[in-house]
Amino acid sequence: MALKLYAHPFSSYCQKVLTALYENGTPFEWRLLSGDNPEVFEEFVALWPVKRFPLLVDNDRTVVEASTIIEYLGLCHPGPVVLLPADARAALEVRSMDRFFDNYISTPQQKIVFDSLRPEAARDAHGVAEARAMLETAYAWLDQHMAQREWAAGDQFSLADCGAAPFLFYADWTHRIDVSFSHVIAYRKRLLARPSFARAVDEARPYRPLFPLGAPDRD
Repeated sequence: MALKLYAHPFSSYCQKVLTALYENGTPFEWRLLSGDNPEVFEEFVALWPVKRFPLLVDNDRTVVEASTIIEYLGLCHPGPVVLLPADARAALEVRSMDRFFDNYISTPQQKIVFDSLRPEAARDAHGVAEARAMLETAYAWLDQHMAQREWAAGDQFSLADCGAAPFLFYADWTHRIDVSFSHVIAYRKRLLARPSFARAVDEARPYRPLFPLGAPDRD
């Protein structure tokens, strides 16, 4: 039975897993989560009542959380591109960078977006200001980190880059990366040029009108 991925192409966390799948040409069945497929959503909720996607199903095994899904694919459905090194120390750096992009790029970026969806009276201006400040701090740290390397954890594309790609993609839409952070901008461009992520971006293009802050006319 083919792998089943319950996901939406415009979701950053879904794009993270899609990038890993496309890196290795891993076959899977799309289970598109959308208002046009209520039966698929019902399947999804029955499998994972928390209702957070993506969700991977492999026969009778259900795997949740994007990073865990990518590690699972490497263990159970390996391909030519190794996204998590076998060496424990190298793997630790990959996991550390994966958490950096999740906690300090994606989380504040989503805070800003989700706040914009609230009624005006329920918005959290202080929280949004804190989120923007966190992004500035993260951009500054990442700019120094990327000064002498091609990918997040060194010379090889890894799990960390699978997350960095969509998270920096949307972060720049939400809180523009200043031109002074030239290494971050160059890294984001490399990610966009990576065929696996470029495919995920192209698949999501029809959904750009859904971006609450307005998708910029670029990328």
